[in-house]
Amino acid sequence: MRRSVVYPLVALGAAASTLWLGSPASAHGYVSSPPSRQALCAQGKVADCGAIQYEPQSVEGPKGLKTCNANKPEFAVLNDNSRNWPATQVGSSVTFNWVLTARHSTSTWDYFIGNTRIAQFNDGGKQPNATVSHQVSLAGYSGRQTVLAVWNIADTANAFYNCVDLQVGSGGGSTPKPSATTSAPKPTATTAAPKPTATATATATATKTPTKAPTTTKPPAPSGAAWAAGTTYHVGDVVTYDGRRYQCRQSHTSIYTWEPIYTLALWLPV
Repeated sequence: MRRSVVYPLVALGAAASTLWLGSPASAHGYVSSPPSRQALCAQGKVADCGAIQYEPQSVEGPKGLKTCNANKPEFAVLNDNSRNWPATQVGSSVTFNWVLTARHSTSTWDYFIGNTRIAQFNDGGKQPNATVSHQVSLAGYSGRQTVLAVWNIADTANAFYNCVDLQVGSGGGSTPKPSATTSAPKPTATTAAPKPTATATATATATKTPTKAPTTTKPPAPSGAAWAAGTTYHVGDVVTYDGRRYQCRQSHTSIYTWEPIYTLALWLPV
């Protein structure tokens, strides 16, 4: 069961207030790119989303649902198609990238358009990595489509739900295959270069670039420094990212795709 704790948030031009946010210990996962609806809310690209902007990883409900919000009233905004959710332009296939802040053992990953399952990936109960990617064919679909991405947990009756809005058509994100090229012509025979004289050899030896000394380990970044991948952060550490300040909510070693704007389970805007 997801626990909740109170975190203070400071709004611009307003006094401090408190909101109920998902506990980092109960964090789970969501589709970060193409951005799901909850990712768009967390990134601030869609305004007035309510609680989901602070816990995009928490859209959890019973398996077998076909709703964007897992039937959770507090996340009802995710079902609101009148919000004109931005759609990502893609081609005939798309790669969905998940960020997992708790790596639950997994049965399957399912992708639906309407009531049609267009792809399934079976993990057989294995624990996934911190980031997971699936390439899904969109053959037979065009125009604006909403894909429901579902992460089915192996050892519980629950799943996590994400709606991803796409614009399927030419000019999308499929990687083109490289065109065939003719093989390079074989080089013609040339006369051998004369051997260097003893003087030239000595000069070349004297001008060799010396080997660089090993670099020393950088000291820890000061509080408020820019977020960086490969850095160990502890609860209470403050970083800046994309012009905003974030405070660490859960100790971790950062990786790319765990930027603060995408992982509100790890970072709290301050």
